[in-house]
Amino acid sequence: CSAPPDLAMTAQATPAPGTRRRTLSGIKPTGVPHLGNYLGMIKPALALQRTHDAFYFIADYHALTTVRDPQAMREQSYDLVATFAALGMDFDAHTFFRQSDIPEVTELTWLLGCVTPFGLLERAHAFKDARAKNQDVEHGLVSYPVLMAADILIYDSHEVPVGRDQQQHLEMTRDIAQRFNHLFGETFVVPEARIEEAVATIPGIDGRKMSKSYRNDVPLFSTEKELRKTVMRIVTDSKGVEDAKDPDSDNVFQIFRHFAPPDAQKDWAARYRAGGMGYGEIKQATFEAINAEIGPMRERYFALRKDPAAMEDILARGAAKARRVARTVLNRARERCGYRPMDGTP
Repeated sequence: CSAPPDLAMTAQATPAPGTRRRTLSGIKPTGVPHLGNYLGMIKPALALQRTHDAFYFIADYHALTTVRDPQAMREQSYDLVATFAALGMDFDAHTFFRQSDIPEVTELTWLLGCVTPFGLLERAHAFKDARAKNQDVEHGLVSYPVLMAADILIYDSHEVPVGRDQQQHLEMTRDIAQRFNHLFGETFVVPEARIEEAVATIPGIDGRKMSKSYRNDVPLFSTEKELRKTVMRIVTDSKGVEDAKDPDSDNVFQIFRHFAPPDAQKDWAARYRAGGMGYGEIKQATFEAINAEIGPMRERYFALRKDPAAMEDILARGAAKARRVARTVLNRARERCGYRPMDGTP
């Protein structure tokens, strides 16, 4: 259901001269962020603050498909506020908010859902996977891509950073936006994918992909003692100190290389291949490299994490900014559908 070529991108997709393109990223509050989250999503997203108008949100509506503990939902959302603050989020220049604080997004989800073919939703990877495994499929899982589209479209987002494995999500959003624009006239910016060349899969301490569900993750923020203890538990092969080793297949080196400078990576790779190096040495070097990057931010994280009022203030200020944009876009969509716009400002 793609729009004709002349409607494929709305005029709004090009920002006015002198303004920055808007980028949008969301992250689900499903546990304490770990090194894989940091390297794969959070660090690249925060780097865009230098060049874009950045909108970041805690995707707590999306998390409801799996998180059913209200206290965990609140606490894990706070984990993300403190994480983004510690890592350098500029809350004044950019917009950081909690998805559930923006009621406009749920209304837009309905408007978009009314023009989204069920066949499109059936092609979503998560839906197909659940069906293949004969799992119970709830409405939230089926309509997940529509809510995701609303998240993106309601802020006139120009770019959405995605890995190649997540590109389907953005393509579905584009399909939905183009169909709405075709039926009702120019309404939404049709966003572009900002393809992030996938960071190599970060192994967990057991060698599998780092994941909270596998309980093999290295938490992004823990005490220095806990960080070292976790790194020392990373699984390696059984080769002895004098044996030559392969850095490209070693779990420890695959983490080390994301935190060490190029010269250090080259030197350690040579030591692997020459033999005479024990895994305890590279584990210590990996701990030191991670701690050198994350350590200076640790105090800020723990200080803010103990102050719920300060975190709620950050979220309230972000929600106020996000709602002003969301209300404008939602009213544009309401009018196109034949409904009166909402009065006032949120």
